[in-house]
Amino acid sequence: MTVSWQAQVSLKPYNTFGIDVKARYFTQAHNDEEVREALQQARHSGLPVLVIGGGSNLLLTRDIDGLVLHMASQGRRVLSDDGKRVVVEAEAGEAWHPFVQWSLQQGFCGLENLSLIPGTVGAAPMQNVGAYGVEVKDVFVGLTALDRETGELRDFDLEECAFGYRDSLFKRNPGRWLILRVRFVLSHVLQAHLDYGPVRQRLQEQGVEQPTAQAISDAICSIRREKLPDPAELGNAGSFFKNPVVAAVLVERIRARYPAVVAYPQADGQVKLAAGWLIEQAGWKGFREGDAGVHRLQSLVLVNYGRASGGQMHDLARRIQADILERFGVELEMEPNLY
Repeated sequence: MTVSWQAQVSLKPYNTFGIDVKARYFTQAHNDEEVREALQQARHSGLPVLVIGGGSNLLLTRDIDGLVLHMASQGRRVLSDDGKRVVVEAEAGEAWHPFVQWSLQQGFCGLENLSLIPGTVGAAPMQNVGAYGVEVKDVFVGLTALDRETGELRDFDLEECAFGYRDSLFKRNPGRWLILRVRFVLSHVLQAHLDYGPVRQRLQEQGVEQPTAQAISDAICSIRREKLPDPAELGNAGSFFKNPVVAAVLVERIRARYPAVVAYPQADGQVKLAAGWLIEQAGWKGFREGDAGVHRLQSLVLVNYGRASGGQMHDLARRIQADILERFGVELEMEPNLY
């Protein structure tokens, strides 16, 4: 075996909540062959495998009695460029924000609204990550994944990934597919998305009249840094709950009691509610019990002030879910994967 395993490894450095649980075994994979070898060895040993990237979408509530495989593959490249349309590819282990910044430095537009999102390239399609009016699916062209059941490689196009709101084929089939590399279609010509949130206002405040992709990225980074805590300083996984999509009739019942409810009509007649607004109205913003809490500036973010366990964070999340259901009749769904 060329891939070495370590025993009883703390996963605290490998999850942005900073939860201190142990992996029975831990290894890193830097290429396809190391991925295959680690999975094969785990199968022969009868061990379950948890694959992780940046650990920004995990809530670990217990020790992992198996192998934790950390995707550490690196590489980003231009596959084609006709002067207008560019296709780029990045390995799954590439950190997302540095990859976005690399694309902007090459003069490629399209990823600027997705700046400063934590995590890795390989995890981005799983959640169909999105921010400020843009989702991964909007710039996605394909990916290569390993079928953990057959050991075969398969390429997926946009339609086959079945992307939804913070959802994909890969999220709906946990443990089946291991994403190895992802391809994006970008452009030399900026098509600015400025109307979601305070992006346009921030650019005006900065005196930017004709924004470039880099200027949009810089504005979004400044907004995110003001609103969201840095996981290196305060353990968190970003937005903890999805914005719920509910029936319009329920929104009208809520609006009768709360006229200022933040709601976004959807094309299918349903309405997306701002989960953060619901949580703040329920009085959870800034709540703290021990080292588990809700961020004082952003009620959508649960935080670990230092030594909270994953179980304590999960308990807080369930209490918030129960309260929102009782008050508003709305079920909140967690974004992070629970282990």
